[in-house]
Amino acid sequence: MKYYIIAGEASGDLHGSNLIKALKTIDADANIRCWGGDLMQQAGGTLVKHYKKMAFMGFFEVLLNITSIFKNINFCKNDIQQFNPDVIVFIDYSGFNLRIAKWAKEHGFTTNYYISPQIWASREGRIAKIKRDIDAMYVILPFEKDFYEKKHGFPVHFVGHPLIDAINDRPALDETQFRTENKLDNVKPIIALLPGSRKQEVQKMLSLMLSVINDFKDYQFVIAGAPSLEKKCYTPFLNRPNIGFVTGKTYELLNISHAALVTSGTATLETAMFGVPQVVCYKTNWLSYQIAKRIVTLDYISLVNIIMKKEVVKELIQSELNTKNLRSELEKILDGPNRKTQLKAYHELEEKLGGKGASQKAAELIVKNA
Repeated sequence: MKYYIIAGEASGDLHGSNLIKALKTIDADANIRCWGGDLMQQAGGTLVKHYKKMAFMGFFEVLLNITSIFKNINFCKNDIQQFNPDVIVFIDYSGFNLRIAKWAKEHGFTTNYYISPQIWASREGRIAKIKRDIDAMYVILPFEKDFYEKKHGFPVHFVGHPLIDAINDRPALDETQFRTENKLDNVKPIIALLPGSRKQEVQKMLSLMLSVINDFKDYQFVIAGAPSLEKKCYTPFLNRPNIGFVTGKTYELLNISHAALVTSGTATLETAMFGVPQVVCYKTNWLSYQIAKRIVTLDYISLVNIIMKKEVVKELIQSELNTKNLRSELEKILDGPNRKTQLKAYHELEEKLGGKGASQKAAELIVKNA
């Protein structure tokens, strides 16, 4: 069969790559064309557009790039028509994907959604579009099944979270070798810095995260560079002592980290799955924040807290994200009861996520429902 898969961010590239691998084990003749990244291409998909050319963060940034976004939408529609797939699979990236889904449904294509748009967080009214335009939905968070089925009468499949597979299937890491190869201190425990995967985030977040470096001289701060960004994006932050840098190796870094400062997003869940205590950081421009504050209906912004329905990890948002608060919260998770509380909650979190096999389950259902 012919599959057209659309992912628009680094996390979508990861999950899309594992989905492609699973599809190929089921359908040996699978012909897969995709929007995504290097991982999806390496898994066997024919890459049409790289996500790093499409990722815009925040309402203000979207407005600035609206012309490029509409060009991508039109290009995508034309490319789908020429390829004529048996099924289209959307992976998260709702602003773009729901627009394509409407057009695709009108033109008779089979539409599957893997990793639901977060309509449970904001703009819940989009459920009407999903019911109209999506033939099958595969959700990865435990509360999403009740949200769709009980609240909105839309049947979905809970397949579990693909992060479990992505993390558990990794080979063992030689920590000494990793530290040496990446020019990291061989003794100091590591505080990982995950400032996001978009240029807009990195400048904002690293300035704040590194403002506490002189208060923790017994630790080494290591920046996790996103594979979609060039090293020059990070260069202004690397000219101080006690700062390390790795790029495209976030999982390896988390595997040996003692604690982490993490920009809100999928990275908060990834950090938890590696058992690393964390402080969640979020700051955007004033306009984007004011708009988001009025449409987001959740009590928390990190997936860890949303899934657990309580504050497991501390969230520092907007004005609360400052040097004083960051120093205080980091101290609490480096040692003592706050650290133990987070680690205990992480075990409960993994149980809620449904175990291994999400990619395989989703692939089987996609082939069955095509």
